[in-house]
Amino acid sequence: MAAGPRRRDLGELIKLGQSVSEQLRGPVADTVRNKVHGWRDPRARLLRRRRRAKKATIAWSGATVLTGAWVGVDAVHAELFSTIGGFTAMAVTAAFLFCTTGSVRKLVELHRQPLPAALPPPVRLPPAGSAAREPMRRLAEAEASLAELLVQLGTPRPGGLAPLPAESLAHAQESATEAATALRAVAAQLSAVERARSIAPLSQRGPLDQGVVELSRRLNEGLDGYVALIGTAGQAVIASSSASPNEALLDASDRLSGLASALRELAGPDSLS
Repeated sequence: MAAGPRRRDLGELIKLGQSVSEQLRGPVADTVRNKVHGWRDPRARLLRRRRRAKKATIAWSGATVLTGAWVGVDAVHAELFSTIGGFTAMAVTAAFLFCTTGSVRKLVELHRQPLPAALPPPVRLPPAGSAAREPMRRLAEAEASLAELLVQLGTPRPGGLAPLPAESLAHAQESATEAATALRAVAAQLSAVERARSIAPLSQRGPLDQGVVELSRRLNEGLDGYVALIGTAGQAVIASSSASPNEALLDASDRLSGLASALRELAGPDSLS
């Protein structure tokens, strides 16, 4: 007789433990995701390189000033060319001056590079078990990869090739952002239908199952189109011609823009009715 209540109590404890685990996992996962996002963001990465170069320039400049003062003291005492310390001071000063010059040159070059667009803020993935979770994870990876590729295409490339026109890069980024927004809208609908299916009566789950399959298909097809733009951008980075990569990138951007428009139409409020 006592086994029934104990079994119910154990089930409630398990559910409570799962609830607490989910609540703890959310903030931790968000913190890790934000750290990874900040590390991979091309804009944040360039800013970090500028800060490191500035600190190095200040350090080398300070060391150069100190050794220069050492040389000055030796010169005042007329011991500059008569002691080993004087020659050592000159050699060390020259070395520090060389490092300072290189550090200043690097700092100037970094500040001449335009800051790339920041990556969109990380978003929380759909819950585990959702058909939208893996596509959204791949989309986040794809956005980071595309941002890096566009930075490469916007700077002079090996072999003296000129960077692609800023208008083409902006068009590619705009198309990618438009497509990512449409994909996330489809993913949100998919997650909502999945939640509805989990609590709906059995007699009403058939249409919801079909809706999940259809939305999942659209989501994966749209993601394939997004990844195709990344493939084109990657080929443009290694291409030996300065004309064809731009044309290919424009074509891929136009296709992705059309795909985003189709996704918005298909994912309208009446799409599942």
